[in-house]
Amino acid sequence: MRILFMGTPDFAVASLRRLVEDGHEICGVLTQPDKPKNRGHKLTPTPVKEYAMTENLPVFQPVSLRNAESLELVRSLDPELIVVAAYGKLLPEDILNVPPLGSINVHSSLLPKYRGAAPINWAVLNGETETGVSIMYMARELDAGDVILQKSTSIGEAEDAQALTRRLAELGAQALSETVRALAEGTASRTPQDHEKHTYAPMLSRELSPVDWTRSAHEISCQVRGLIPWPCAVTDVISGEEMKLYAVLETGEATAAAPGSVVAAGKTGIDIACGDGKVLRVTELQAKGGKRMTAAAYLLGHPIQR
Repeated sequence: MRILFMGTPDFAVASLRRLVEDGHEICGVLTQPDKPKNRGHKLTPTPVKEYAMTENLPVFQPVSLRNAESLELVRSLDPELIVVAAYGKLLPEDILNVPPLGSINVHSSLLPKYRGAAPINWAVLNGETETGVSIMYMARELDAGDVILQKSTSIGEAEDAQALTRRLAELGAQALSETVRALAEGTASRTPQDHEKHTYAPMLSRELSPVDWTRSAHEISCQVRGLIPWPCAVTDVISGEEMKLYAVLETGEATAAAPGSVVAAGKTGIDIACGDGKVLRVTELQAKGGKRMTAAAYLLGHPIQR
């Protein structure tokens, strides 16, 4: 099938790679413009662009899709199908309607739950035990189109959003492969979403970062895991200065100490009392101006006096 692919981050690479491996003709790849990165502000291509270049696929990086030039570009590529995976921009209807088979999206949630920009993070933040991917027809309203195929998976007790993203990227690629085959064969189903049951997963912000130790150990664990790799949960109860938390463990141990108190610190990590009387163990962190490291390594240079 002749496919125009639109995507930007690592999550989208798995879907594009699968389309290539399945032998489809990728008539073009649209991705976000290169952005300056690190201290040198060197322009850096998106992960999708990097992969597309290794496969000699034609890459286009329009600043906006809401103009006549972008519409003419899509028409000139003459796709049978548009596939979108975390592209990062809303597509105008005139572009969505170009291909005869329509435009479909790889979305990392079980729609109608978690429409929006950060469905994986919010599934972890909210303590969900299951999530998945949905392949849907794109519509004017964000993530509200009819669903073609869904695949579900359990969320691991210690799994963070970054690890879950990698798994869902592969699950999404598999679902996309099956969907494109069904579209080619004319057997694809089309199920309207129950819009009354929809929830949103808005963009993340640093306002979500500060840890409130009066919450339960499980809630704080979900916060830490859900905010990986950005913006990360932060706390100042360990050293008096704000630091990022990258990994924690629910020990199940009880404590009578006040929430936010450090109750133990050693080779296994830094134990902190939570609001439900349980202990949460910090096992990986990053002090301000420092590098990400294990809590044990941090304690070697910063012993905690209790």
